[in-house]
Amino acid sequence: MQAQNVKNSVTESPAADSLARPIDELLAAYGAGALDPARHALIASHLLLRPENRRFVRAMEDYASAGLLAADDLAPSRNRDQRLSAIFNMAEPERVRAIPAEQGGLLPAPLRSYLGCDMDALGWRFVVPGVREVKIAESGRGEVSLIHVRAGRRLPQHTHEGSEITLVLKGAFVDPLGRYGRGDIAMADSSLEHSPQIEGDVDCICFAVTDAPLRLSSPVGRMIGRILSRVH
Repeated sequence: MQAQNVKNSVTESPAADSLARPIDELLAAYGAGALDPARHALIASHLLLRPENRRFVRAMEDYASAGLLAADDLAPSRNRDQRLSAIFNMAEPERVRAIPAEQGGLLPAPLRSYLGCDMDALGWRFVVPGVREVKIAESGRGEVSLIHVRAGRRLPQHTHEGSEITLVLKGAFVDPLGRYGRGDIAMADSSLEHSPQIEGDVDCICFAVTDAPLRLSSPVGRMIGRILSRVH
């Protein structure tokens, strides 16, 4: 799966090019109840903050409840576009409104429920100047974390040994694939090497789920990584 900007809505025409987004498989798995708790909380929070994808998920839930969506349907196949087109055609549009940050606090309810507390109760740790992190869970080589980056900062250049799914909770960042603001999801893998830049004068907070470590790719980044591995 190539790293892509995946925040586009699915409420427009179900043309073939709108059915090729990596996020579609995550949304389908969410609708079928097939995601692990961390990814489930991430997608549920995304749907509250950016409701454009609710129509797609509602149709997938209808398919799953009718026994029409099996596990094999979540994987790419030659008939994937035809299946997704049928799903779009059966789903009626719904008028929904995104939840702004000032309503109900920074954390959407699904993410607050997953964490078991609000953000103020979490123990942040220093990563590099301007960057703090809370490691929420570790599974195999991957982890679940919250990342807080100060306004105007640029993250160290890095690539990904596996996949990373990031939900923006506050502020925004830009990278070669686009701009990501509150409620947007960024997906990355080993095909992407980037150094995300925090936009504007607002700190950026993200919820990220990985299945393998990041790999710092600049000489300075590798030195920082070695230092942090000794400290933590």
